[in-house]
Amino acid sequence: MTKPPLILIIGPTAVGKTELAIKLAEKFNGEIISADSRLFYKGMDVGTAKPSEAELKRVPHHLIDIVQPDETLSLAVFQQKASEIIQDIYKRNKLPFLVGGTGQYVRAVTEGWTPPEVTPNAELRNVLEQMKEERGKEWLYEKLKFLDAEAAEKIDLRNYRRTIRALEVIFTTGKKFSAQRSKGDSPYHLISIGLTRPREELYKRVDERIEAMFANGLIDEVKSLLDKGYSPTLPSMSAIGYRECMGVIKGQMSIEQAKVEMRRVTRIFVRRQANWFKESDESIKWFHPNDEKEIEEYIRKVL
Repeated sequence: MTKPPLILIIGPTAVGKTELAIKLAEKFNGEIISADSRLFYKGMDVGTAKPSEAELKRVPHHLIDIVQPDETLSLAVFQQKASEIIQDIYKRNKLPFLVGGTGQYVRAVTEGWTPPEVTPNAELRNVLEQMKEERGKEWLYEKLKFLDAEAAEKIDLRNYRRTIRALEVIFTTGKKFSAQRSKGDSPYHLISIGLTRPREELYKRVDERIEAMFANGLIDEVKSLLDKGYSPTLPSMSAIGYRECMGVIKGQMSIEQAKVEMRRVTRIFVRRQANWFKESDESIKWFHPNDEKEIEEYIRKVL
């Protein structure tokens, strides 16, 4: 039985995935499923570089603005929702485009991951939370690095909840977290398009994006979230840009210092994204985002 096609558009933050994906979806009668965990949250638009209203109207988008900042969306729930949406797109004789830079969300859908079946242990989780409060999330992350370097390599240090979950699984099972995530054959005919730019060109785009975020009201967006009662300690509020802006609001740093810190942590984030999708991966066809014609021709050839 022939597998149905799924176009995958991946690459680091600020490389140009959104713009290209919309153009391709328009040409191929497609719809876009976001695999960027930062875009799930309502009211977090500027700091996540969420597609504009005009962009969202050009082609249908899915899994954007689906939870409040104080809600969580587990990997398993995302996987289920994305799979259901993809099937619905097929039923309407359209082509699904899975787009994003959050590696575990992409892999969960495209590789049919089965997450470790470990029931949450509230007591152990509370202990780990307490250790985070006492010693800091950096200490917790270093502990994971010691126990399972492969898992730590793919987790953002700032996302301490994922660190805690990995440690919880390790301590409960006595096995590495990275070794317990089973994957099956992809249910799709995957057409994987990787977008890449020279590092200096990418960093320049990152710097320009950060400047645009502040010009477009990032600090006001963060103030609005805090005024609505969302806690500064929420995982969503630890996203790049939000924590730095909270520092500005509290008088702990200047806007320029916030920009410098955002540039620094975004560069680290870009390198971590590369751990998920390597340019040596022969299953991914890599292009510069400006090579739109070549990308279109490649998709038509392999569809």
